[in-house]
Amino acid sequence: MHMTQDGAARGAMQRFRDHYGLLLEWVVMVLMVLLALEVMAGVVFRAIGSSLVWYDEVASVMLAWLTFYGSALASVKRAHIGCPEVVQQMPPAWQRALGILAQLLVIAFFALLGWTGLRIMPVLAGDTLVSLPWVSMNFVQSVIPVSSALIVVAEFTHLVDLVRRPERVAAATALADGLH
Repeated sequence: MHMTQDGAARGAMQRFRDHYGLLLEWVVMVLMVLLALEVMAGVVFRAIGSSLVWYDEVASVMLAWLTFYGSALASVKRAHIGCPEVVQQMPPAWQRALGILAQLLVIAFFALLGWTGLRIMPVLAGDTLVSLPWVSMNFVQSVIPVSSALIVVAEFTHLVDLVRRPERVAAATALADGLH
């Protein structure tokens, strides 16, 4: 069977998105397991009367990392909350245009967030965690530019789909419809 060039490109994009999503699933799973272990260790040590001085600060950082990397995973899976009713009320041509505009705005926002995160890194160069002075705030805050870049990649793959295949607008709004 002969596959068209557009069909091959779509297949390649879907394979990339599947592998990318799998990578992000593993990152999120590892973070969840580490956070659970850290919290359990904190509870055990507190119960035996030897509280860990770094427990709260590290748990907060890990929760933030889980949130940012989980957002990147949600972007790949199109699992963010949306307002599909507004889009569905418009003519199909407008739906596609609005979908493309929305993708461009999301990409622009996360590109700006990532750039801002990178610009802040030199300001944090000498700062460390309070309870673990050997952990740099640059490392802690690196989640912002890294996850922003991950989200931009995920959103770009969906933008390519919208540009190539207008029927993806309907699929994207149907998915978002089930999430609110």
